[in-house]
Amino acid sequence: MSQADTILGMYEAMHAALGDSDWWPGETPFEISIGAILTQNTNWTNVEKAIDNLKNADLLSPKAMHDLDIHELAELIRPAGYYNIKARRIFNFLKFLKNEVSYNLLALKEYSLENVRPKILGVNGIGPETADAILLYALDFPTFVVDAYTARLAHRHGLAFEGIDYHELQSLFMDVLPQDVAMYNEYHALIVRIGKDWCKKKQGLCDTCPLKHFLE
Repeated sequence: MSQADTILGMYEAMHAALGDSDWWPGETPFEISIGAILTQNTNWTNVEKAIDNLKNADLLSPKAMHDLDIHELAELIRPAGYYNIKARRIFNFLKFLKNEVSYNLLALKEYSLENVRPKILGVNGIGPETADAILLYALDFPTFVVDAYTARLAHRHGLAFEGIDYHELQSLFMDVLPQDVAMYNEYHALIVRIGKDWCKKKQGLCDTCPLKHFLE
């Protein structure tokens, strides 16, 4: 089986076994963007608590958050961990939104992917995974999100070497898959689900995994 056939076949096998993922959680594109920043180095349960704090304070909008004192924001997002660092990253992102599109996040959809991605990557504290999550899930740009789960799965199935660069791993999927936002969204979500329940860090539960037939 070719690498392309394997990547496409894995998607079909995961989707057949697990069904739609309805990912990413969030009621608005801005909430999704903030969630993408908050989820760095923590689990989603903690992110939800931080998001709920912002919602309960009626502050889940770009200008309202940017008008806060940074220490107030840090306290509100404390459940997400590394809250001082993440507050600064959020403020950097909000400053970018103010300067670039007058806080109108959706105005970024008027840009091309080639133009907007470097701009978001230029925000201090936002790396490729977070930028692509914002671009794909909040703004519907066709860019594939890869993470530690993706790297682990690709390595264990012989698709990539251990320690592969982010953009090399991203290209591995984007060169094969159709340029389709919905498929990129679902594929990454399915990989996350496989990583959490089967392809675990220390030892994979390969015998029951929906991808067991793709092992070399």
